Amino acid sequence: MIWLIGNKGMLGTELSLLLEKNNINYIGTDREVDITDIKALGEFSEKHSIEWIINCAAYTAVDRAQDERELCRLLNTEGPCNIAALANEINAKLIHISTDYVFNGKGSKPYTEEDTTDPIGIYGLTKRDGEEKLLKENEKSFVIRTAWLYGKHGNNFVYTMLKLMKERESISVVNDQKGSPTWAKDLARTIIDLINKEKIVPYGIYHYTNEGEITWFDFAKEIYTQANSLGILDNICNIKPCTSAEFPAKVSRPSYSVLDKTKIKKTLGLSVPVWNESLIEFLKDIKQCKEQ
Repeated sequence: MIWLIGNKGMLGTELSLLLEKNNINYIGTDREVDITDIKALGEFSEKHSIEWIINCAAYTAVDRAQDERELCRLLNTEGPCNIAALANEINAKLIHISTDYVFNGKGSKPYTEEDTTDPIGIYGLTKRDGEEKLLKENEKSFVIRTAWLYGKHGNNFVYTMLKLMKERESISVVNDQKGSPTWAKDLARTIIDLINKEKIVPYGIYHYTNEGEITWFDFAKEIYTQANSLGILDNICNIKPCTSAEFPAKVSRPSYSVLDKTKIKKTLGLSVPVWNESLIEFLKDIKQCKEQ
């Protein structure tokens, strides 16, 4: 049985749907089992025969993390460490979701799994520390770093842009941060693929995003173009580029968040979809749901 922790989030919901669709035996939990409480984790695990744990739970409010440092540390560092310790105790394999924010974003070529981490801000720091403590606690673990995640079942950049494009005649979008948008459904499929092929997959850190390097401005323009072609939008909105300095935040965002996917592609034999191909599939999906 698979234990899916954080099953009500954006990625967790996609995983739940895929597990059900593929008739894979799993049980999902969210806040009802506190990952910062090792005893609570143990008591839950005693009731089930768990072979895999997928941890999608995390504190993800990047700016608020600067003020809620201890809560962020508990959820992003101590929680994963507790889960790893439990997985070790019950001999379960573990998949943990991490982030591009473990890097400082000052690079100019895609980050590999071996590149030195250097997080900026409490969120990135606690995620990096969570990775390290988890892998030290349990070597039979997979860490999957991803970036720019969007999906059907949670707040994200695509939904925000669609809302603003409907409401305004003009919007400004940052054009000096580069990364790779990632459809949560594509990541969920990759996680299921890893589980199905686990006997040939070495434990450790892997990177997964959709293919391509773009800015948020590029992403917004493509959302607008595709949404109009599908009839999701029917108004004119002028999308203008701007700098990060025009949107001040408590924590600087990485200027370059592109992750190298060579390792996971070779290991799993993956063909990773290009970001704009996945975007149009996502938009078709949400349009179909609205029409039903």
